[in-house]
Amino acid sequence: MRFLAQGITKSGGRCALTGSLVAMVLASPGAAEEPLRVELFTVQEVPLIFDAALSGTIHPTDSIDIGFRQGGRVIEVQVNEGDAVKRNEPLARTDPLQQEQSLHVAEAALASAVASQEQSRQAQERARAMLERGVGTRAELDLANQALSSADRSLAQAHSSRDQAQRALDDTVIRAPADAIVTARNAEPGQIVGAAQPVITLASSSGREVVFQTPNSPMLDAALGAKVRLSGIDFPDMRLEAQVTEIAPLVSPGTGSVTVRAKIVDPPPGYELLGAAFRGAVHFPVGKGISVPWTALTSLGSRPAVWVVDGQSRVELAEVTIQRFAEGEVIIGTGLTPGQLVVGAGSQLLFPGRKVIADRIEEQE
Repeated sequence: MRFLAQGITKSGGRCALTGSLVAMVLASPGAAEEPLRVELFTVQEVPLIFDAALSGTIHPTDSIDIGFRQGGRVIEVQVNEGDAVKRNEPLARTDPLQQEQSLHVAEAALASAVASQEQSRQAQERARAMLERGVGTRAELDLANQALSSADRSLAQAHSSRDQAQRALDDTVIRAPADAIVTARNAEPGQIVGAAQPVITLASSSGREVVFQTPNSPMLDAALGAKVRLSGIDFPDMRLEAQVTEIAPLVSPGTGSVTVRAKIVDPPPGYELLGAAFRGAVHFPVGKGISVPWTALTSLGSRPAVWVVDGQSRVELAEVTIQRFAEGEVIIGTGLTPGQLVVGAGSQLLFPGRKVIADRIEEQE
């Protein structure tokens, strides 16, 4: 009673509790023991799914730069960007005058070699016949055989030179190696081009892929082979499916991103998709881990923490490390073990040692 008397003063004929006594009453065991209803979750190790939202453009799976085998002056370019071409269709030409002259010379040399070979063959036949009748010598036949062999070699060389000259003339025209679409025209009539200099760029008529630029992540390697759901930006009603086929091993120094390629499954026919923008959503497993709802996350000083419930239904702060954030949940790296109870909704009202009661108990799946 003496303790209470020290905590009571008179003011205007009425008794008032001092601030220190109010604090003692509020902090008394009886007040703190009233359990607080909170949402509890049982910590479990569950499969983790990596979700990524991407955006990219459609490219052909195969493209090729076409040029002339030999340089020259371009006299004709027969296609424009966007044109669909068929196999063996001519695309561009260089001035063939020099090649035509070389072919005429080679054909004349071939005709001469054919005549010489025929003469040598007839001389060899006469030398053999004379030897068989006994009016010729073995030496004469040997000389005739040597002359025929030399004529055969000259004829073979003339055929080769003629074929080479014909190929050189044929190479003044570049043709489509397969059905394709022209994606770039890099030369114009009158321009001098070098050997193998790109003149026309072609994209294959079949096979499409979407190329993404995405931030680097240690878990990105696991996306190889994952399914990608595509929705069109330029074609809002179009839905496609693709599969990740390539992940660049290096980060682009210019953009700080990683190039990801996904081949489209059953792309629609036609060429209008080339260059079109699409959004992509990819989901793939990345092992197991511990996730808690975002409502469970609090802080211990400047470090992340969660409220853990002990065997007496009292809470204490447990410091954790965050591996990453996901939709509606936080992936915990360290600080929790399977089987522990953590507080979800209602954690903002807690203090160490506070007794709690479950509003409902759920398991993280």
